[in-house]
Amino acid sequence: MRVVNLVENTEGNAGCRAEHGLCFYIETKKHKLLMDTGASDLLIENAKKLGVELSEVDTVILSHGHYDHGGGILPFSKMNQTAKIFIHPLAFSKCYSTTRSGEPRYIGLDPEIMNLKQVIILDQKPLSDAISDNALEGKPDEELEIFSNIGNSKPAPLTNKTLFVEKDGELINDDFAHEQCLVIKQDGKRYVFSGCAHHGVTNILQRYFEIYGDYPDAVFSGFHTLRKNGYSDDDLEYIRNTAEELKKFKTKFYTMHCTGEEPYEEMRKIMGEQIEYIHCGDEIDF
Repeated sequence: MRVVNLVENTEGNAGCRAEHGLCFYIETKKHKLLMDTGASDLLIENAKKLGVELSEVDTVILSHGHYDHGGGILPFSKMNQTAKIFIHPLAFSKCYSTTRSGEPRYIGLDPEIMNLKQVIILDQKPLSDAISDNALEGKPDEELEIFSNIGNSKPAPLTNKTLFVEKDGELINDDFAHEQCLVIKQDGKRYVFSGCAHHGVTNILQRYFEIYGDYPDAVFSGFHTLRKNGYSDDDLEYIRNTAEELKKFKTKFYTMHCTGEEPYEEMRKIMGEQIEYIHCGDEIDF
């Protein structure tokens, strides 16, 4: 399996430009797919630099309904009109952030995405005839699965407090019911791809255990711990506690994007080589 980061917040060593967003290109034995698409058309530019043929992509999975993960969908769809784009039905909620100025700023998806013929809303069209009883958990084939309905019994990122959705004309705290994770099965191992782990990566692992009865071999995910104006004692406590929890697993963690480099360094002090930061242009082969 080949995993290439096309879009991330930090520049790597392949001459790729960075932006606040996330996009992975993944090659399995049967698929060429994207997990998220970044915030703009940057994935197209970086893919060319890395020799990735986006025209050959057959599957796109959107992790949740924020622009920095779905902003590249429309540019991608102009060059690839056959790839199926799987989106959670709640991902088109009107999402807002108050992070920058305290005033609500729209961070949701472009409504035009709903008009794309290649978009599949999971509760309306099953990923295959093998759709599970839960309409939000599908099995495209023996390689790819998607799960959602992530719980909140364990702590979630403190940064979620500035993120909202509009409901009945009012802004309420986002519960991130629109978040979904991709599971890739390859050569007897399982790999989980999440976008920002807004529920908290430990809750994602718990949901994974409920479904599979064990834990994944590797997780690719941002942890949504990034702050632009410094970290409070509560922030650092959450970051360190999360690292202590993750250290208990045999899973390898690849993080990026909304984790932030300073939180990553704090986690690495605890987790060592069990955690690794992914930059634009980085490639990992399994």
